[in-house]
Amino acid sequence: MSLQDEIISVCQAARAAARVLAGAATEGKNRCLRDAAARLRAESGRLIAINSGDVQRGREAGLSAALVDRLTLTLARVEAMAKGLEEVAKLPDPVGETMAQWRRPNGLEIGQVRVPLGVVGIIYESRPNVTADAAALCLKAGNAVVLRGGSEALATNAAIAAVLADAVAAAGLPGAAIQLIATADREAVQVLLRQDRYIDVIVPRGGESLIRAITESSRVPVIQHYAGVCHTYVDEYADLAMAERICFNAKVQRPGVCNAMENMLVHAAVANRFLPPMIRRLQEAGVEIRGCERTRQIAPGVAAANEEDWRTEYLDLILAVKVVDSLPEAIAFINTVGSGHSDAIITEHLTHARQFLAQVDSAAVYVNASTRFTDGYEFGFGAEVGISTNRLHARGPMGLRELTTYKYVVHGSGQIRE
Repeated sequence: MSLQDEIISVCQAARAAARVLAGAATEGKNRCLRDAAARLRAESGRLIAINSGDVQRGREAGLSAALVDRLTLTLARVEAMAKGLEEVAKLPDPVGETMAQWRRPNGLEIGQVRVPLGVVGIIYESRPNVTADAAALCLKAGNAVVLRGGSEALATNAAIAAVLADAVAAAGLPGAAIQLIATADREAVQVLLRQDRYIDVIVPRGGESLIRAITESSRVPVIQHYAGVCHTYVDEYADLAMAERICFNAKVQRPGVCNAMENMLVHAAVANRFLPPMIRRLQEAGVEIRGCERTRQIAPGVAAANEEDWRTEYLDLILAVKVVDSLPEAIAFINTVGSGHSDAIITEHLTHARQFLAQVDSAAVYVNASTRFTDGYEFGFGAEVGISTNRLHARGPMGLRELTTYKYVVHGSGQIRE
């Protein structure tokens, strides 16, 4: 069987499974997820051993430290995957929920009811936890899923998917509901993107170049997340001790993820007090600082930032720093160079907080909290299939509700249209 025929066969099976899964009972789906969590824990040693091979091959291939971190499984990360499955099992099932209902003057009763999207294709890089998170959310929302992970995590993803598939079969759900395309052949992605007859939506997770390439090639609708150029703005009315804790966390806690801070903006009124100790602490943690001219005057020795730096998602221990004269200047800067992902203001001024929330055009906006919270698990979704910077259908972390659409259910008593 050719690669194309093989992928078409997978997609056809997923479509058939989706029709069955759409009507699956909530308890059956929850039982499957709880069983899958137990199986992941039981297999954690084997999964980590398999993953170590992928990590070693990734290092030999020259993957960056950030990508190696994303690729690596640990006991804590396997446990996080398992907990994510259990959290999804606890969440309300969105399928069948009546979103709105009304009665027309002619007696027709119209309801807007949530239904699964159908078949979701997920194309992702490096992070093997996506295999479990995406599969769990799609299953709970009544969707079949076709997964295509990166070649750097091929063995790890295949092992995780096999554990999940065993749980699906044991629960009596359709076996083709969770499938992984386990080939490193890049043509597999192109074939997948042509299957608009069988796949309803593509969700890409990875670098901006991957997502743009998928969007340009796909016949299937794509929910994009181009980049995470996230900002933290330290206002003139900020609690500076709080600002230091938040900024340090947003940059250093896990720099290789899309919700990490890439640009730090500081009001001129507090820059002389805030920047020297903040920059010193960041540099001690290994962060390379690139600053505007005013930043460099306050902190000599900082490298000069150029226009490209402000628009770059580093995914590394690199931070661009800019001094601004006002809140409107900060908002305009974020809306100009940001990616619409996650942005925060640190302030004790209620009016400034409200203005920031109203005017910053991003999927998630924060007051006095780290942008690192933009995450399906942290938002209470159990997990996520991605973080959308789209405006249509879904925005921000994509959980169960974002994996559904709706249909209109109309009850009549013999009405005809005159």
